[in-house]
Amino acid sequence: MEAVLKTRGLLSLPPNPTRATTSLLNPSQGLKQRLFASKPLGLNGLSLTYKRVPSFVAKPNGLSPKGKNLICKAEAAAAADDGQPLIVGSEKPKFLGIELVTLKKIIPLGLMFFCILFNYTILRDTKDVLVVTAKGSSAEIIPFLKTWVNLPMAVGFMLLYTKLANVLSKKALFYTVIVPFIIFFGAFGFLLYPLSNYIHPEALADKLLAVLGPRFLGPLAIFRIWSFCLFYVMAELWGSVVISVLFWGFANQITTVDEAKRFYPLFGLGANVALIFSGRTVKYFSNLRQNLGPGVDGWAISLKGMMSIVVLMGVAICFLYWWVNNFVPLPTRSKKKKEKPKMGTMESLKFLVSSRYIRDLATLVVAYGISINLVEVTWKSKLKAQFPSPNEYSSFMGDFSTGTGIATFTMMLLSQFIFDKYGWGVAATITPTVLLLTGVGFFSLILFGDPLAPALAKFGITPLLAAVYVGALQNIFSKSAKYSLFDPCKEMAYIPLDEDTKVKGKAAIDVVCNPLGKSGGALIQQFMILTFGSLANSTPYLGGILMVIVFLWLAAARSLDTQFTALRREEELEKEMERAAVKIPVVSETGSASRTSDSSAAGDSPGSSSETSSRSNL
Repeated sequence: MEAVLKTRGLLSLPPNPTRATTSLLNPSQGLKQRLFASKPLGLNGLSLTYKRVPSFVAKPNGLSPKGKNLICKAEAAAAADDGQPLIVGSEKPKFLGIELVTLKKIIPLGLMFFCILFNYTILRDTKDVLVVTAKGSSAEIIPFLKTWVNLPMAVGFMLLYTKLANVLSKKALFYTVIVPFIIFFGAFGFLLYPLSNYIHPEALADKLLAVLGPRFLGPLAIFRIWSFCLFYVMAELWGSVVISVLFWGFANQITTVDEAKRFYPLFGLGANVALIFSGRTVKYFSNLRQNLGPGVDGWAISLKGMMSIVVLMGVAICFLYWWVNNFVPLPTRSKKKKEKPKMGTMESLKFLVSSRYIRDLATLVVAYGISINLVEVTWKSKLKAQFPSPNEYSSFMGDFSTGTGIATFTMMLLSQFIFDKYGWGVAATITPTVLLLTGVGFFSLILFGDPLAPALAKFGITPLLAAVYVGALQNIFSKSAKYSLFDPCKEMAYIPLDEDTKVKGKAAIDVVCNPLGKSGGALIQQFMILTFGSLANSTPYLGGILMVIVFLWLAAARSLDTQFTALRREEELEKEMERAAVKIPVVSETGSASRTSDSSAAGDSPGSSSETSSRSNL
C-alpha cells in the first residue's frame, strides 16, 4: 500500500511511522507541500508522530486522482503570515531573559529617546533664557507667546502633517519632519543669534511701546525679539512633534502592548539619565563666561556649543531610526482591524472629534498643559527676579534639569511595579494627584510668603528665594510623574487603535492639544491679570481652577481606562481566533472538511476496509 501511494505521489510515509517525523518533504515537490510540511505539527495538542496525523501531500498540479481540486489550508502558511516562526521546536535566543529580537528594538529606541530628551532639555532651558532675560522682555511674554504664536504654528503643523501622512511613507515622513528642526537649531546658534542686533527692530519696538503704553509690553516683545521667539516655538514643537509624534509613534509601531508595559517605563530610565547629563552640559556652557575675557559675549559662545551638540544628537537620532527600520522585524497587528480609507483634513478632524476614545486622550493632554502652565509662568517670573543674568538663569536651569532627571529616574524604577501591581488606570491617576498637591503648596507659599519672612530669615533665605525653590520642587515632582507614568500611559493608549486613527489622532492630540492646553492656561492667566490686577491677587482663583481641571482629568482617565481595557481584550481575542484553525489540513472543493482519524495506524494492516477508509479520507 505504501509503495502504491508513493508512486502516485499522494502520501509520503516515513520509514519508521512510530518515530517523530522531523524531516521536510522532497524539495522537488510543489510549494504547497513544502509550506505544509515546513510547520511541524505540535500546536494545539497535535503531535509530530505518524500515528496522530498522517502527512498528506497533493500532486504538484493540485489535482487528486479523481480530478477534484483540493485546497490545502496549511496552518504553517497562516503562521508565516502572522510573523511567527515556522519551526516550533527552536526556542528564540535570549539574553538576560529577554529575546534578542526584542532587545534589537528596545536598545535603539532607548538610545533614540536619550538623544531626543538630551536635546529637549537643552532647548527647553535655552528658550526660557532667551525670551525671559532679553532686553525689553520678561516672563510676561510667555502667556502671549504660547497663545498667539505657539498655538497657531502648532495648528498649522498639524494640518501639514496630516496632509503629508496621506502622501508620504512613514520613513519619508519621519525624515521630512525632523531634518528641518536640526537645520534650524544649527543655523540659530551660528547665524541668527550672532546677527540678532541687526535683525531685531529694537528702535521701532521702543517707539511703539512709547505710543501704546506698557500694557502692550508682551506683544511688542514678541515683535522686538522675533528670532528668539521663533527659537522658543521651535523648541516647544520639538517636544510636541519629535518626542510625542515621531518617537512615540515609531515606538508604538514596532512594539506590542506586552512589550510596552514592560519596557516603556524603562525608556525613561535612559531618558532621565539624559536629563542629568544635559543639565550638567547646560551648566558647564553657562559657566564658560567666568573664563572669558571682558567684552566677550559669553552667552553667544555657550549657545554655539549647545547648538552643536543638538545637531550631533539629531544626526544620531536619524541614524538609529534608519538602523531599526533596516535590521529589526516589525510586529504584526490583528488582521481583522478595519482599514480605514484615506481622509482629508476636515474629515480627519471630524472623525477624531467624534471618537470618545480620542476625546478622553485629548482631555488628558489639555488638562496637563493647563495645570502645569498655571504654576510654571508664575514660578518663572520669580526666577527672573532672583537670577536676572542669562548665564545665572541658565545655570540654575541646568541644576533644575539635573534634579528633574534624578527624581524621574527614581520614579521610573517604581513605575514598572505600579503598572504590574495596579495596572494602567491607577498609573494614569497618579500624575494629576501629584500635580494638584504640589501646586496647592506653591500657591499657598505665594499667598502667605510675607508672614513667613521672619521664619525664613532664620534659615538665611528670603521669601523670593523660597518661592523659587518650592516652585522648582513643584515642577520637578510634576514632570517626574509625567515622564515616568503619564507619558507611558498615554502612549500605551494608542497601541490598540488602527493605524489611521493612531497616526492622525497622535498628530491632533500631541501637536495641537499639547500647546492648546498651555495656551488655555495662558489665556486663563491673562484674564485673571486683567480682572484682578496681578497674578498674586489671582492666586486663590487660580488654585480653584486648578482643582476643577484636575477633577476633569481624573474623570477622563477613568473613562479611558474602561475603553482601553475593552480594546485590549478585543485585540487579544482576534489574534487568538486567527491562530486557532489548525484542525482542517485538507478541504474539498465543496467546502466540506475531512479530518484524519487518530486510529489511522490501522492503515498498517492490508485489509480492504482500511484501504477504503484511506481513499475516502484522501
